[in-house]
Amino acid sequence: MAARSLVTRQPNERLQMLINEAGCSNVGLARRVNMEGTNRGLDLRYDKTSVSRWLRGQQPRGLTPVIIAEVLSQKLRRAVSIDEIGMTNNRERETSGTGLTFAPALSDAIDEVTKLWRSDANRRNLHSGSRLGISTLLEPSRDWLITEPDAGAEHSGGSRVEPADIDLLSRATERIAELDHRFGSGHVRPIAVHYLDSVVSVLLEGSYEGEIGSQLCTTAARLTELTGYMAVDDGKTGLAQRYYIQALRLAQAAGDRAFGGYVLAAGMSHLAASLGYPREVTQLARAAREGTRGQAGLRTQACLYAAEARGYALVGDERACTVAMGKATDALERADPDGEPDWITHFDRAYLADELAHCCLDLHQPKSALRHAQEALAGHPEHRVRRRAIDLMVLATAQIEIRDVDEACDTAGQALHLLARLRSKLGIRYLSDFRSRLRPFGREPSVRDFEARLHDDAGRAVICRSEDQPA
Repeated sequence: MAARSLVTRQPNERLQMLINEAGCSNVGLARRVNMEGTNRGLDLRYDKTSVSRWLRGQQPRGLTPVIIAEVLSQKLRRAVSIDEIGMTNNRERETSGTGLTFAPALSDAIDEVTKLWRSDANRRNLHSGSRLGISTLLEPSRDWLITEPDAGAEHSGGSRVEPADIDLLSRATERIAELDHRFGSGHVRPIAVHYLDSVVSVLLEGSYEGEIGSQLCTTAARLTELTGYMAVDDGKTGLAQRYYIQALRLAQAAGDRAFGGYVLAAGMSHLAASLGYPREVTQLARAAREGTRGQAGLRTQACLYAAEARGYALVGDERACTVAMGKATDALERADPDGEPDWITHFDRAYLADELAHCCLDLHQPKSALRHAQEALAGHPEHRVRRRAIDLMVLATAQIEIRDVDEACDTAGQALHLLARLRSKLGIRYLSDFRSRLRPFGREPSVRDFEARLHDDAGRAVICRSEDQPA
């Protein structure tokens, strides 16, 4: 088969690592690729020499990269993307690294973040659902910790940025956040991306200095971080990583260490947990605490300690988790309700209770998880629809863990009612996890009734969204 060279003709280290992980020889990989090709009606005749060429940087034509990824997926028993095997096509290579750089200079940072927004708005292939390596989060956190602060958020370009521009951006961010809470990211994220690309990029490429520049970068960082979270909620974890990195860089440009720490803890740390990197959850949260020492208010500190506790819970370190949870609770109790920035005011007792409930579930303490989930639900207002749906699922999970099957199904039914109004793949993931825990109780009448609800009009809509989730 003819092949085209990679632009740089560098060794394909990604493919080599996956072959090693799969315990597959070059001969074995070639044979499996040929067999999978036959299954697809293709006559492929690769051998060990072909695989050696791929490892030296050549890329096969046609569907072969897809087939290689499929073969390795079968061997590793997990989804492997074309990006993971180092075989993106030319157009994909143009954007595959977009947003993954913590740029050293402000001008470069502006270029990087506006390129990310533009690529996302134009729906270019950013491997949005692909699982990227944890190093893509750890390396920017290290850069944030050790990089000297920017001399100032100054830029000379287009129209001069005025205070009214920043006020509008701040208010727009608040409205987008409210819509996201109420309707879910599937509905709202496209609005945020369009606003970043069409409005915020023009402001960042304009002229500003001093306090105006700092305020602009902080506010742009806030909307960028929010859009990253919405990517998580929309099942686009690879895209979320890019947004979080750029939000961290904008916070650095603004000299806002507290918000940078928030991005690390509330964004990157939680994302590491969902990607299956429990130890890195704590690393990122501790980096956030170290980098904000003396510069974060008590409410922000509570958020950082809570993220650290989540990491300890995931690795089963009950003692360390208890200490971190205690520090989070103490900091929040001492926080001044009016003494911190708007971006952290949502982190109240209900949000902390949500974090504690998750910790207790991970530590196999369902009774404590139940109590904290109930506290969270009592504190979340009605407009936090997605958060209420998630905490109802956490409560239902705790109830099923103590074998209170009827109550669990009733609680999950309430969550299902809310999920039907949302476009939230994050919420659907909680529902899927709960259903897997229900299987041992499948003969119970309440379980049969709950499963039946999944097949009415509202339930079918939720299930369809579940089946639409990316791998």
